[in-house]
Amino acid sequence: MISEKAVVQSENIGINAVIGEFAVIRPGAVIGNNVTVHPQVVIESGVVLGDNVEIFPGAYIGKEPKGPGLARKPSFEPWVRIGDHCNIGPHSVIYYEVEIGANTLIGDGASIREKCTIGRSCIIGRNTTILYSTVIGSNTKIMDLVNITGNSLIGENVFIAANTGCANDNAMGKLPYDEAAMLGPTIKDGASIGLGALLLPGVVIGEKAVVGAGAVVTSDVPDCAVVMGIPAKIKRYVSEG
Repeated sequence: MISEKAVVQSENIGINAVIGEFAVIRPGAVIGNNVTVHPQVVIESGVVLGDNVEIFPGAYIGKEPKGPGLARKPSFEPWVRIGDHCNIGPHSVIYYEVEIGANTLIGDGASIREKCTIGRSCIIGRNTTILYSTVIGSNTKIMDLVNITGNSLIGENVFIAANTGCANDNAMGKLPYDEAAMLGPTIKDGASIGLGALLLPGVVIGEKAVVGAGAVVTSDVPDCAVVMGIPAKIKRYVSEG
């Protein structure tokens, strides 16, 4: 069912699609079967939604990255691919050149910048920001109010607790933007990051490592290590079994 008050400019609408009042579907967007687009959603050209996707009110899919005062000149291709059975929360914003795997939940008010890839069966929490050129593996959970900085790499089966922050610029914005120098953290498969931890530029969190709540990670963390404190220090190792 398509509301008479919706603006649907695409012919690529799947069977049993529901499009609510004041939703906007631009030319060339592709809407899969059994998709629900709630009121006041905007879906731009080049967006492809898989089957059984649900997009809640106020979400914006396919935003072009631009604006005054940006140190980094964004580059992107004008497409978004969202896999089957995904849920996109109210007022979330997904920029162009983003791919989201099947069965993934994007929480209310989340923002996902350009050139990001998110795997299958992930959770991106409420008001969490995933900045540009970040890769997130499948079955990873990133909770509410997390900031994942640009050029980060996050593996599979990772858990990142609420209010975690990441950085990618040791100069804190005082130098001209240099893509090669702006490196966010790498968090390897199975690692867990505790509530309110801070991960500084370029650090590597090893496989199955644990970062304690409130820790400030200034250097690499070995596989299976448990680190705590400011700065974070190794306290023990978890069993590899």
